[in-house]
Amino acid sequence: MKKYFDFKGQVAIITGCSTGLGVQMAKALANQGANIVAVARRQNMIEAVADEIAKEFGVETLAICCDITNTDAVEAMVDTVLERFGRIDILINNAGTGAVAPAEDITDDQFINEINIDLFGSFRVARAVAKKAMLEAKYGRIINIASMYGLVGNKIAGSAPYHAAKGGVVNLTRALASEWGKYGITVNSICPGYFYTDLTRDTLNSDFFQQNAKTMIPAERYGEEGELDTAAIFLASPASSYVNGVNLAVDGGYTAM
Repeated sequence: MKKYFDFKGQVAIITGCSTGLGVQMAKALANQGANIVAVARRQNMIEAVADEIAKEFGVETLAICCDITNTDAVEAMVDTVLERFGRIDILINNAGTGAVAPAEDITDDQFINEINIDLFGSFRVARAVAKKAMLEAKYGRIINIASMYGLVGNKIAGSAPYHAAKGGVVNLTRALASEWGKYGITVNSICPGYFYTDLTRDTLNSDFFQQNAKTMIPAERYGEEGELDTAAIFLASPASSYVNGVNLAVDGGYTAM
């Protein structure tokens, strides 16, 4: 019997793994046997996440505090993972931010910060992981977390820097997939819609956003915990070796309309 989604012995780095979707995807991979490296800026939070995952799923975990806007810190983080595990099979570039304001009021610093974290940050980590581990191993699964707003615009929450950065992630995904495909590395992105997390729940449950869901999303609701997990598992699977350069919307159908 072929186990299409068995990650036992593999090592997965997940950035932005202190809360929300990052933690959910880390648990999804751990559930399939992957050892997890939780990366974020808040040491106490990622240590708690790593401990919880180790206890719940019986896999090895490692928590590394890292600012993905700092190249030296990213390089050191990858070196630490390789010293501990000797391999990196999966990278989920999930760390990100989001400035919300009318485009005419967005400052230079807000725009630059967004690009530096969401777009350049994803590239920094992918570059280090590929160069130090995946290219030599002739194997890797890189999953960039973009957004449905990397594919379309929106009228309800002005966030031009976020759209620009995530649109950049979408085409960065295609570029890296094109360069690294010959090395057995696949590079894909997930473009989530709105999902319930501890940070978004109150906003998404407001009357305005509930009405928006009924109008703009064919599923007429927002994403629940766990509904992003299978996309991550699918793209991270060794069996998904011919899926490369894909930007997969997981948005209840939002971008279909």
